[in-house]
Amino acid sequence: MNAAGTGNIFVVAAPSGAGKTTVCRQVVSEDPNVELSVSHTTRLLRVGERDGVHYHFVSRERFTELVDAHAFLEWAEYNRNFYGTSWVSIEEPVAAGRDVLLEIEVQGAAQVRERRDDARLIFLLPPSLKVLEERLRGRGTDSEDEIGRRLVVARGELEAAPRFDFAVLNDDLGKCVAAVATILDGCRRGRSDELRERFAPARALAEFGA
Repeated sequence: MNAAGTGNIFVVAAPSGAGKTTVCRQVVSEDPNVELSVSHTTRLLRVGERDGVHYHFVSRERFTELVDAHAFLEWAEYNRNFYGTSWVSIEEPVAAGRDVLLEIEVQGAAQVRERRDDARLIFLLPPSLKVLEERLRGRGTDSEDEIGRRLVVARGELEAAPRFDFAVLNDDLGKCVAAVATILDGCRRGRSDELRERFAPARALAEFGA
């Protein structure tokens, strides 16, 4: 909780396949002080997903209506589907003193930065593009064309990493989760400057293997 008695907003963004969903859900499961924002999306449910838990699954028509109603803090089109975070999903818990973690696309993170300059942005990097491709194939949810598109998008998204407050290389799940948890706890304690040096995007990018 910040000095004003309201909650903090944390954003985790990454190229598709970098592991942000797994990392975010584990961080939230281990940290009682933060809750995961549930985004809206127009993509189809995947096996094991539940509406209202993993995403709010809506039609493209409904999503467009919400955009026109200015219901989203951020929204973006990714791989031919729309994703967005509603204002309600963050304003209510933050006003109640709860921290909120947004697991969103890189485009959306840029919008959050413009509209909520108090948000702290964390970029997750895969160990390399080769490992990223292996992870995408290993999921078994995307066609070859989709994998190709995701890799092209990923290369562009990596260029946005320097504009984030922090960056973490996800080469080991346990270490990555611990690093993100450290960032959240440190920001709550007013140690942002120290953490910016320790988890500087330039340092993480230096470890990244193309």
